[in-house]
Amino acid sequence: MNDATLVFDIETIPDLDGGRRLLDLPHAGDEQVWTAMQALRVAARGNDFQPAHLQRIVAISCVLRAGNDLKVWSLGDETTGEAELVQRFFDGIERYRPTIVSWNGGGFDLPVLHYRGLIHGVQARAYWDNGIFDRDAKWNNYLKRYEFKHTDLMDVLALYGGRNNAPLHEIAVLLGFPGKLGMDGSQVFDAYKRGGLGEIRAYCETDVLNTWLVYLRFQRMRGVLTAEELADEIDLARRFLAASSAPHWVEYAAAWTS
Repeated sequence: MNDATLVFDIETIPDLDGGRRLLDLPHAGDEQVWTAMQALRVAARGNDFQPAHLQRIVAISCVLRAGNDLKVWSLGDETTGEAELVQRFFDGIERYRPTIVSWNGGGFDLPVLHYRGLIHGVQARAYWDNGIFDRDAKWNNYLKRYEFKHTDLMDVLALYGGRNNAPLHEIAVLLGFPGKLGMDGSQVFDAYKRGGLGEIRAYCETDVLNTWLVYLRFQRMRGVLTAEELADEIDLARRFLAASSAPHWVEYAAAWTS
């Protein structure tokens, strides 16, 4: 594979500072603010999952496939602030101009990144360019839903119809990959409150590897990869796992038995 591909995933928690501001509760503690945010959201939507503009990013994980290399990592470290995480993500797009790949990135991850970038004053020129700076970007940019510069696999595979959206975990397992191990998105906030940011970052990394492996199968279905090239890419991913002693990768490798 010659062109760079960047698979990404974010993990978020409710933006309590934003809620405190919007609800005019300047002196309220976090629990009080969260209780108020939950109550309003449940009344409006029947659940407490906050809208994109009230999500705070705590982890961004990526797979970068460029040249002969495959890299899987989380941006920054456990002390890196949200503004820097978001800027680093868009800096990667500026540097590599990759195809970006997600699972529900158009429905969630990118809108959150947009709002948080706006709040933090992040610059993302290459990402937003639709021909202003680079004429070719008029026809090939990250903002077009029905093209592949940003490939939202969930959206594409459902033929852009929400009725047929599928969970990443189930598709990964159906294809013989491990899927989610030990955590899901509904548990992230509780993990964060107990100091489990490292656990969240590890979970996010396994999610992007699942997405990458599904994407490889999609590229084979599209005819972009031959059977031999697909096998080489799978082997590269297995070699990445074999070279890592991190507990989440040891667990992932052990679960990948097909």
